[in-house]
Amino acid sequence: MQLSGVGIWSSQLRYGDPAVAAEAAAELEELGYAAVWIPDVGGPVFDAVDNLLRATERIVVATGILNLWMHEPSDVAARYASLTGTHGNRFLLGIGVSHAPLIDAGDPGRYRKPLAATRAYLDALDALDRPVPAEARVLAALGPKMLHLSATRAGGAHPYLVTPEHTATARAALGDGPLLLPEQTAILTTDAGEARSIGTDWLRSYLQLPNYANNILRSGFTQEDVDTVSDRLFDAIIAWGDEEAILRRVAEHRAAGADHVCVQVLEADPQAFPREQWRRLAAALA
Repeated sequence: MQLSGVGIWSSQLRYGDPAVAAEAAAELEELGYAAVWIPDVGGPVFDAVDNLLRATERIVVATGILNLWMHEPSDVAARYASLTGTHGNRFLLGIGVSHAPLIDAGDPGRYRKPLAATRAYLDALDALDRPVPAEARVLAALGPKMLHLSATRAGGAHPYLVTPEHTATARAALGDGPLLLPEQTAILTTDAGEARSIGTDWLRSYLQLPNYANNILRSGFTQEDVDTVSDRLFDAIIAWGDEEAILRRVAEHRAAGADHVCVQVLEADPQAFPREQWRRLAAALA
């Protein structure tokens, strides 16, 4: 699968009303976006993928990411074969190891050795009679070891909550061949106070997860930046402003080596589909 351009990363497409999600996906395809990305914290994620694929004809539907602790490899491979058999080569399987506080909450001690767990999961997928092809899967990757695994055992990497500087580091680690598909969070407002009102608590919730906090620290930020959600950190992770400001950040990722950038738009109501913002960005892209 070759994936370029700009996509949309959306929790609403995964957890919102399925009929509205299908309608929104069809519009995103017409607006020219290359892919839609949905998260997974368990549950019927493949039903959501199927819903979006049925509503569209060309756009790629990707998991960003499928939580490997919550899905058996045999079930994943069977659903992958069914979905691609029905809808063609439009499903990109993003796989990730998630975070210890989420996995251990229901089963203390289950989350351990994330790199080894990811490698074992890929081994299990590869051992099946109908495996998920390596080129049809990407890995959630932030640090050098997981990026190396993304380059050698998958079609590339899907880093989340990262800066263009991290994208440059990831491209150097991956080399020229594998796909690099970072997520970029965005808020369409030119009011700094409004942007921080919308995004600060959202960002703080992610910074409580060690994998993200450690990557932020590796990227040159301080513990104080993390603890206070400093303006410097906020502005580096979340692109805010008008359409041109958002697209400048996307262009920075592309210049740093990204093949495709998936934009996650935040607004005041986290449950609402940000369809007007998606339209505004599409018009600016065009």
